Amino acid sequence: MNKSVYIADNMTYYNSAVHFADDLSFDNDDQQGATMPIFAEINGEPDTNCKGLKEESLPILPLRNMVLFPGIALPVSIGRSKSLKLIKDANTNKSFIGVVCQIDSSVNEPGLKDLYHIGTVAEVLKVLEMPDQTTTVILQGKKRFNLNEIVDTKPYLKGNISLCEEINPSDMDKEFDALIDSIKDITLRIFKNMTDGPKEMLFALKNIDHPVYLVNFLCSSLPGTPEDKQKLLSLDNTKDRAFALYKKLNKDIQILEIKADIQNKTREDINQQQREHYLQAQMKTIQDELGGSQEEEFAELRARASKKRWSPEVAAVFEKEMKKLERIHPQMPDFSIQYNYIQTMLNLPWGEYSKDNLNLKNAQKILDKQHYGLEKVKDRILEHLAVLKLRGDFKSPIICLYGPPGVGKTSLGKSIAEALKRKYVRVSFGGLHDEAEIRGHRRTYIGAMPGRIINAIIKAGTSNPVFVLDEIDKIGNDFKGDPASALLEVLDPEQNSTFHDNYLDIDYDLSNVMFIATANNINNIQQPLLDRMEMIDISGYIIEEKVEIARRHLLPKQLEAHGIKKSDFDIPKKTMEDIVTYYSRESGVRQLDKKIAQIMRRLARKIASKEEYPKILLPEHLQEFLGQKEYNPDVYEGNNYAGVVTGLAWTAVGGEILFVESSLTKSKAEKLTLTGNLGDVMKESAVLALQYIKAHSSLLGINEEVFDKWSVHIHVPEGAIPKDGPSAGITMVTSLASAFTQRKVRANLAMTGEITLRGRVLPVGGIKEKILAAKRAGIKDIVLCIDNKRDIEEINETYLKGLTFHYVRDISEVLDFALLNEKVDKPLEIA
Repeated sequence: MNKSVYIADNMTYYNSAVHFADDLSFDNDDQQGATMPIFAEINGEPDTNCKGLKEESLPILPLRNMVLFPGIALPVSIGRSKSLKLIKDANTNKSFIGVVCQIDSSVNEPGLKDLYHIGTVAEVLKVLEMPDQTTTVILQGKKRFNLNEIVDTKPYLKGNISLCEEINPSDMDKEFDALIDSIKDITLRIFKNMTDGPKEMLFALKNIDHPVYLVNFLCSSLPGTPEDKQKLLSLDNTKDRAFALYKKLNKDIQILEIKADIQNKTREDINQQQREHYLQAQMKTIQDELGGSQEEEFAELRARASKKRWSPEVAAVFEKEMKKLERIHPQMPDFSIQYNYIQTMLNLPWGEYSKDNLNLKNAQKILDKQHYGLEKVKDRILEHLAVLKLRGDFKSPIICLYGPPGVGKTSLGKSIAEALKRKYVRVSFGGLHDEAEIRGHRRTYIGAMPGRIINAIIKAGTSNPVFVLDEIDKIGNDFKGDPASALLEVLDPEQNSTFHDNYLDIDYDLSNVMFIATANNINNIQQPLLDRMEMIDISGYIIEEKVEIARRHLLPKQLEAHGIKKSDFDIPKKTMEDIVTYYSRESGVRQLDKKIAQIMRRLARKIASKEEYPKILLPEHLQEFLGQKEYNPDVYEGNNYAGVVTGLAWTAVGGEILFVESSLTKSKAEKLTLTGNLGDVMKESAVLALQYIKAHSSLLGINEEVFDKWSVHIHVPEGAIPKDGPSAGITMVTSLASAFTQRKVRANLAMTGEITLRGRVLPVGGIKEKILAAKRAGIKDIVLCIDNKRDIEEINETYLKGLTFHYVRDISEVLDFALLNEKVDKPLEIA
């Protein structure tokens, strides 16, 4: 047998073995660790000769956390008395022993169930008495066996075994040769990444020629749990064992490379920090030499703070935040966050107020100059100034101006600010759906900033500006919160003296801010928010008012915007009235302003081209400058047809008149048809109207049998336009009554009001807009609910000239006034 065993007398190789697998341990309970196995073969065939082996009664040596492979020499420290007796007998008799690994290393007296069934026949090469009074034996594996049963337990374990046949690949197996080369390569990579890998292992790896022995040597030598090594030992086919070993090595190298990569990154981070620290130290030295440093900037911040008129509580918070800033390194991300917060504190106008101009006549002059009409709003502002002048200190009112687009709600805020000599800021809430836009973000969030309220105060530079909350009815809400609810604190005079912004995290006094909210539709505003504001309705303008606004404000503005001198061009009242009537249909003047701008552009082109142009724009010139007429005004159509009644409607652009038409057709059964793109509420009004006519047919002189022989069709023209609301109730009753009786409706009459099933007339809204529409259409008489009388009394008398109002409580009063005793021309014979 060609043996070349590395066992010197002084055990130099054994003592230099390195512990590199924490999950291995010696047989002795007190020794936890591992030594690298001694390789016994350098070249030639591994010695698997087991001549003289007694398979029926082989001494069994159980090992803790160790697995012996064929051909491998392994040092084992002996601790148990039975194991020591077994080793001494085997060494004396030169006999073989069976080495198996325990399943559970904590068991002191293992039986068959405590041992793996696959083990290795071993030969005792040498027994050594160590300096620490322990015994170490060097075993060399021979051949694998299967432990069938334990036949004796005294003086040590003996078992019945059967040898396992090894299936080795042939010398011509190229795949196996490639696999061995791959195993060598990946093993070298493992030891390259291991900082404490033994040099002897590399020596053995390079000098072992026999592939089978190399596989067993690596299975025994490399780190791994006893369970993993036992699985390798259990494989009969050496090629399968080599594949399993390669799979395990591949997993190990991935883990080692990841660890190495982490260590390299950590080392780079440490090096980078050291470099930054060194550069910062140099920078500080340079700044000190140049006379500028961070300390000077901190001193400047404190100097600004000393001039602030804030409370002691705010001053304490500032000092606390400054100390926190001084402790942060300037290159840290938290430094800029803290610095921005302190800048926000310093930029706020704590206790800084602009002086109000309390001259009431001057304020009245400015308001009248910039806005025509709007007397109610002007009176409210002047009342506020009067109280402020008498008392000297007065909480600003919170006003909500609501009305159709283009009537001057937003621009009115500027005029109020100018009249009071206050700063003016505006925040648009259209489409706002994040609560943080109002209250700000908490500083824990990246990119946190104050809310729009605090930002606007910073922009104003004073704590008492005129603050316009534009389009407050268009606030949305979603999973980010409800901004409208956040505004409750802002717009409550009892709470806004301690407004809390999440970013600022300090209470700020908003009680001196004059908030002016604007809205188009107050139905979209939450009720609690409405309760906190003083609501002022800004209705649409009549034609005369639009003409005055255009001549006083819009025309001079557009002349200046287009570079045309006032002396070179003018639009007289009659022409302006035609522009309002035929080229714009709105409650405000925004569309009118665009039409004037269109005229100016056409005029500028003529002047620049040196073409002739009219110095005074006459009505006959409008087609050239604005094109064909875009609208035809609503005009009363007369009372020649039965069942046609004029109603009044409110729209987002002002009031309009509408016609309710009822017709009857013979049929075998009663049927009610509704057309004109009517909403559910309006359809219900039509059903109520018909039921009222049926219930009171005797009072109207209608035969009850008529309803079974005639079908009713109610139509409201302009079917492309959706229509809804209850205000057409009395109009529909009058239309049906006229159709069934074939009586004329009073000429130049319009009406609006809701009805109940018992015939009571209820009040409706939008009265001013409806009256303006009626006046434009040439209406003379208007029927309203008695409860709407208060609305009429609040309207300027200028709007009411030429109109007569008839107030009613019951639908019978409406019919008595509206229906004439005169039949229409060519009446329908209804029987």
